[in-house]
Amino acid sequence: MTGPAAPGGAYAVVVPTLGRPSLGPCLLALSESDGPGPERVVVVDDRPDPAGAPLTAAVPPSLRTRTLVVPGGARGPAAARNTGWRAAGDVPWIVFLDDDVVPGPTWADDLALDLAGAGVVTAGVTARIEVPLPPDRRPTDWERGTAGLATARWITADMAYRRRALEAAGGFDERFRRAFREDADLALRLLDAGWTLSGGRRTTAHPVRPAGRWASVRLQAGNADDVLMTRLHGRGWWRRAEAPRGRLPGHLAVTAAGLAAVGCALSGRPGAAAACAAGWLAGTAEFALARILPGPRTPDEILTMVLTSTLIPPAATWHWLRGQLVHRGAPPHRPRRPGDTAPARPPALGERLGS
Repeated sequence: MTGPAAPGGAYAVVVPTLGRPSLGPCLLALSESDGPGPERVVVVDDRPDPAGAPLTAAVPPSLRTRTLVVPGGARGPAAARNTGWRAAGDVPWIVFLDDDVVPGPTWADDLALDLAGAGVVTAGVTARIEVPLPPDRRPTDWERGTAGLATARWITADMAYRRRALEAAGGFDERFRRAFREDADLALRLLDAGWTLSGGRRTTAHPVRPAGRWASVRLQAGNADDVLMTRLHGRGWWRRAEAPRGRLPGHLAVTAAGLAAVGCALSGRPGAAAACAAGWLAGTAEFALARILPGPRTPDEILTMVLTSTLIPPAATWHWLRGQLVHRGAPPHRPRRPGDTAPARPPALGERLGS
C-alpha cells in the first residue's frame, strides 16, 4: 500500500470489532493491498469488556501511525460505525469493513477507481463480496447462509459511503442492535432522499467463520429488526432492498399448529390435538429436509438440522412478536426535504461537493 490517496479520493477505513482473531488478518490484508492508502484507520472496540488484550496488537506496523482505536460502548454495529466515521476526520469518503473480511491484493487500487468513477449524486459504492466455500463437499447450512452475503445489496462488510451523505442522513439507525438490516435501512433512506448507490470493482473475501450448533437459532432475533424495517419503510421494503422474504409465514403457522396441539390436548380434545400435531410435524419435517438435502448430509449436520429446525419456528415467532411490541410506536421514515434542519438531499448538478 502506498501513501494516502489524493484529496478528491481521500478515504478513511472504519472497522467495528468485537476483538475476534480475524481482525489481524483483515488489517494486514488492508495494509498489503496495492494502491493509495487511507488517511486514517479507525478501529471501534465494541467489546462488552474492553479491558482485555489491547487491539493495537492487531494493527500492522505500516498502519500504526494512521490508526485510531476508539471505544464503541457495546451498543451494536450501527452505533459502532457511527462512532467510527465521526472520529475519522474530515475526509470525503468513509469505507466500512467488517473485522472478518479480507480485502483483495489490488483492493486499494480498485477502490481508487471506484471512488473516481462515483457521480456527484452517488452516496455509496459497494464492493464485490466473495465467500470461499469447501471445494470437496457440499456446503453446510451455515456456509450457505454466509454465501448469501455475496449477493446482498449494500452490505456493509465492505461499503464506501460519501461523508456528506452520511452526515445528511444522520448515519446508521442505532435501534438496529445486530449486524442485520442496518445497512438496508441506511441505503433506503439515502435513495429516498435522491442519492444513488452503485456497484464497485474492488473485491473482498468474506470467509465463513466458525459457528456453534445453535447459531441459526440465535439469528432469529433478526425477525424483530424486520418488524422495525416494516414500520420505517412500509411492507414493500423487501422488494426495494432486494432482500429474501424468508420463511416467517411458515414459521408462524408451524408454531401455531404446535401450540394448538398442546392446547387441544390439555382441553381433552385428542382428535383435534392429533390433527394439529400432524400439521406441526409435517411443517417441521419439510423445513428440516429443505435444509438437509442441499448440504453434506453428515450425521452431525443432519442432527444439527433436525434440532434447530424444531427450535427455529418458535424462536422466529417469539422475536417477531417481541419486535411488534418494542417497535409499535416507531413512526414511518419521512424523507428529509431541502427545507429541513438537516437536509439529506444530494447536491444539484454543478454544485460544489465538499466532504
